[in-house]
Amino acid sequence: MSHPTKLFETYKLGPITLANRLVMAPLTRNRAVPGTFVPTPLAADYYGQRASAGLLITEASQVSQQGQGYQDTPGIYSKDQVAGWRKVTDRVHERGGKIFIQIWHVGRISHVDLQANGAAPVAPSAVPARGKTFVNGTFADVSAPRALELSEIPGIIDDFKRATRNALEAGFDGVEIHGANGYLLDQFAKDGANKRTDAYGGSIENRAKLMLEVSKAVVAEVGPERTGIRISPVTPANDVSDSNPQPLFDHIVDGLEALKLTYIHVIEGATGGPRDIAPFDYGSLRKRFKRAYIANNGYDFALAEKMLADNAVDLVERLQRGAPLNEWDKATFYGGGAKGYTDYPALDAKQPAE
Repeated sequence: MSHPTKLFETYKLGPITLANRLVMAPLTRNRAVPGTFVPTPLAADYYGQRASAGLLITEASQVSQQGQGYQDTPGIYSKDQVAGWRKVTDRVHERGGKIFIQIWHVGRISHVDLQANGAAPVAPSAVPARGKTFVNGTFADVSAPRALELSEIPGIIDDFKRATRNALEAGFDGVEIHGANGYLLDQFAKDGANKRTDAYGGSIENRAKLMLEVSKAVVAEVGPERTGIRISPVTPANDVSDSNPQPLFDHIVDGLEALKLTYIHVIEGATGGPRDIAPFDYGSLRKRFKRAYIANNGYDFALAEKMLADNAVDLVERLQRGAPLNEWDKATFYGGGAKGYTDYPALDAKQPAE
């Protein structure tokens, strides 16, 4: 059974025409080449299989070795990594898809075994996170961080700029900045992790500063029409929180609107968990931001349809036909080869709709 719906209409995202309004959110899979963190040929298969979505957003890719927080996640800071990603973008484009790369720095959500010379991870403040990371083939407690010196912050911004230039060289259609889920930019923004007393701490304006400065730097490299950002106002992911998130994220989104980013990608509620974990007015963000609003977390066909009908969000063959999704194999989420990565069965043409 076919579903006529706005979900499957084309959508103009800045200068890019998307085939539909479905977006594949970033999914960390820990399958880059160990040591070099170059995407493997399997990554080209993986993203190529999913090219029918309107927009693919890659797994988060670190802007530097310091920015890495998990075993075998890909980077976008070396020539070999750029070459590996070029094979991915070529495959997606051959199949008519569009693809942005998500660029990140994990900050304190890392482990000394992933850092150069066993150094401590960096953070806005030396406040340890109660959380785990995937390292040495298992989940382990994250390591205690050190506070970034004020003089080091321009270097972090430069790393995002370099990653953006590399993304263009690798053939990506655009860049999504990872400002969510308790990673570095989110850590700076939220007062649960940021205890600084300098120009990057204290007030909402100061704590939002790094996220907006990184956004401005990325826009300068690739243009606002090819820049998006992911934010998560109330998620407790990676042990980060803010005492008053509504004015904080209203301010952040005002700043993003001034930069004219092409979209904001908002995790509504707890990442991968309840949507109603804490009170927050997402409608305020939608009113403040004049371009695309990508809604994330807990969306099924019915909720996506409702939100689109209410002009609330911009969310493939399975949804069109109302067919069930494959059952996932959680044991294969992080690391490994093709199993649980590129071997999920395609929809049988004879499979009945529900």
